[in-house]
Amino acid sequence: METPNASNFLETIIAEDLAAGRVQTVVTRFPPEPNGYLHIGHAKSISVNFGLAETFGGRCNLRFDDTNPEKESQEYIDSIQEDVRWLGYNWDGEVRFASSYFQQLYDWAVYLVEQGHAYVCDLNAEQAREYRGTLTEPGRNSPFRDRSVQENLDLLARMKAGEFAEGAKVLRAKIDMASPNMNLRDPILYRIRKVPHHQTGDSWVIYPTYDFAHGQEDAIEGITHSVCTLEFEDHRPLYDWFIEHLPVTARPRQYEFGRLNPSYTITSKRKLKQLVDDGVVAGWDDPRMPTIAGMRRRGFTPAAIRRFCKMIGTTRSDGVVDVAMLEFAIREDLNENAPRAMCVLDPLKVVLTDYPQDKVEELLAARHPSRTELGERIVPFTRELYIDADDFREEANKKYKRLVLGKRVRLRNAYVIEAVDVVKDAAGKVLEVHARTIPDTLGTDPADGIKPKGVIQWVSASLGKRATVRLYDRLFNHESPDKGDRDFMAHINPDSLRVVEQAWVEPALVRALPEQGFQFEREGYFVADRYDHSEQAPVFNRTIGLRDSWAEQGGAGE
Repeated sequence: METPNASNFLETIIAEDLAAGRVQTVVTRFPPEPNGYLHIGHAKSISVNFGLAETFGGRCNLRFDDTNPEKESQEYIDSIQEDVRWLGYNWDGEVRFASSYFQQLYDWAVYLVEQGHAYVCDLNAEQAREYRGTLTEPGRNSPFRDRSVQENLDLLARMKAGEFAEGAKVLRAKIDMASPNMNLRDPILYRIRKVPHHQTGDSWVIYPTYDFAHGQEDAIEGITHSVCTLEFEDHRPLYDWFIEHLPVTARPRQYEFGRLNPSYTITSKRKLKQLVDDGVVAGWDDPRMPTIAGMRRRGFTPAAIRRFCKMIGTTRSDGVVDVAMLEFAIREDLNENAPRAMCVLDPLKVVLTDYPQDKVEELLAARHPSRTELGERIVPFTRELYIDADDFREEANKKYKRLVLGKRVRLRNAYVIEAVDVVKDAAGKVLEVHARTIPDTLGTDPADGIKPKGVIQWVSASLGKRATVRLYDRLFNHESPDKGDRDFMAHINPDSLRVVEQAWVEPALVRALPEQGFQFEREGYFVADRYDHSEQAPVFNRTIGLRDSWAEQGGAGE
């Protein structure tokens, strides 16, 4: 089922620009900083930028804004490219880097100095904060603001040559220290950072700030619609000031949209890194993390994430989106596409005392109830089976629709059986159920008219295989775990992961490929772990339950 586009004001703007001839070809870009893994908020930005280019037959660049080598790495660059590809998008041409434009950006910095629009400042960080003023008080001009053009050119060249220590000097734009917009109070253009860069090596010891580089990169690449989230709205006057005061050949226009803030989730890279560094999660791609890599490992699909981004729309205002909407999109996609299989999480042995010891029947079961093109799978039926321990009781009331001593139940896609006896340990725990098959009930009700009370899943004890199943749930148990001064670490869900080591799965699951998803009947949706799963040692991660039990239990996990 195709999800219709929700509100997207950017499409209206672009359509008007094309109709009026202001733009001939739409060119957008996705410009991540390579200082962490992408998360669900970035997935929204990716879908917006690449989606607009697709809708209007344009192009979308992938550009790394790599202006801070201290926090950046090739690991992040590689993961970001993989995430974009996995979501189903292709960027135009080669991957681009801000660092490819360092010489041009430096030349433009020199130009600003020559025009009297930039100066070298010696204030240290603490002094600069003092001079900057506050939201209610104007700033004060730096005592170095009136240096001559020649002195500034000389100092800037010496900064570039590495003559000064880190923090000794910066290059600042000369705008307005009394501006109500703090971003226009003589912002920093260049800092001294004697750190090797992952792309340029030791070629540079000064690096442009994000604010100086970002808009000019868009101009260099001919971006027609520079789309970003609302926190950059106050930066737009600064970007426009640079464009107006530099000899650029293109003038991109910035548009802001509301960022994605899902409930029960944090998207701060700093806080996500803390979760990794403190060992709360196993890594950036832990299936509980809201990173694209984590969601992929948990079994989320690109189609479901893209569907979710369509569902929530693109608006001009920030707001919290119920994470249940994302979970709904995942369930819808997997319900439509995931093949069915059987897994027993808490195995209890059933011995069919009337079934021959060495007999094996290869029963056929549909891979999907409505997708006939997916075909059928073979499920081996043997004398000894495993059922879930919750599916048996020695005594039960009429509401219990599973196996009870003296009562009948149907094994899914197989026979009706009747429990006749149990084997217990010294403490009275049931170790084994003895049952008999009801003749001629394969696919039919009993001829005697006594119908089974329900249907339960099962797995052959001899031909199935033990598997590890990781039951993942939401990482946080508070809908706004990091709002305001709230300590997000205090709201870690203690039940976000439960590992079942003794699950039993049917052979079709043993042969699953890494990242192959399934619906475990009556249990939920699961995926073969992309790293740890093998035929010798199957490992499955729970993607999502069959129902939203958080809503059903008022916030309790699945």
